[in-house]
Amino acid sequence: MPVAISNNRNRHIVLLTSTFHDSMEQDLERLRTEATSALEQVSDDTQLEDFRIKYLGRNGQLSALMKQLGSASKEDRPRLGKLANTTRGALEDLFKGKATVLAAHTESSDTPDLSLPGRRTPVGKLHPVTQIMEEICSIFASMGFSIAEGPDIELDHYNFEALNIPEHHPARDMHDTFYIGDSVLLRTHTSPMQARIMEKQQPPLRVIAPGKVYRCDSDITHTPMFQQVEGFLVDKNVSFSDLKGVLTVFLRKVFEKELDLRFRPSFFPFTEPSAEVDIACVICGGEGCRVCKKTGWIEILGSGMIDPEVFKMVGYDPEIYSGFAFGLGVERIAMLKYGIDDIRLFYENDLRFLSQF
Repeated sequence: MPVAISNNRNRHIVLLTSTFHDSMEQDLERLRTEATSALEQVSDDTQLEDFRIKYLGRNGQLSALMKQLGSASKEDRPRLGKLANTTRGALEDLFKGKATVLAAHTESSDTPDLSLPGRRTPVGKLHPVTQIMEEICSIFASMGFSIAEGPDIELDHYNFEALNIPEHHPARDMHDTFYIGDSVLLRTHTSPMQARIMEKQQPPLRVIAPGKVYRCDSDITHTPMFQQVEGFLVDKNVSFSDLKGVLTVFLRKVFEKELDLRFRPSFFPFTEPSAEVDIACVICGGEGCRVCKKTGWIEILGSGMIDPEVFKMVGYDPEIYSGFAFGLGVERIAMLKYGIDDIRLFYENDLRFLSQF
């Protein structure tokens, strides 16, 4: 009996051990099949991380099975451990492969689809002052005027003295000049181009000089920097009638209508006689409004016959040659043409304003 009892007991232990081994092998195979199927359903990085935690994490299902190896017999433990490690290795390889696939898909989704229509870059527009400047230059070019440009930083000689404005002349107070040094300044008008060109070239001359000018002045109708166009014509037998004809044609073209003009006597050191040019108010048509201060007229530019003293400065004989000159503010033309009441709008860079032009 004791032998029988011992044999039955040993047989029972063998049966339990065999059942444990079979169950663990089945659990590992089941886990591998289940994890493989679950990994096929993963479609993003978040789901992939959930998969890793569930199956391969420290507290995951595979770790839970491997902790049961301590209950296996010494004879079977190596075999079951090897099987568990093989299962872990297989699942880790599947995990890495899925991560590679998802990363490649993410990169390809960020790559531009070259088959799609391109996105158009918004095309910029010319600034309204630039548009008016180009229109002014085009009109004068059609009348035979050439275009010349000069330096913004000018010598006192060309800005004043060569234009019959010597030191201490009261006309200098009209310009409120930005001085850089004793004889160097930011030009207050583009008129210095008269002297610069005449001292190098002989008549006949028909030139306009567009560009920036600078004065210590700032309000709704003035800015410290603005655009100006100086024009002059020199030849034999040039008269005030020629000046009136050129300016009449120009103003009617730039405003695209038959404007009435008037020439009022004025004073400029480098012209004699001098005249301010007024046009019939483009807002009220000459009837009288707030813009023209109820007069029906708006001042548009200054002009006159070139002073003989200016000719003498550049070596021209005033007994042989005569000529006229004029100067106009480009922003003023633009304000009147477009009905703008504040010059500062041109330089505030508000796209809502600039895009209208």
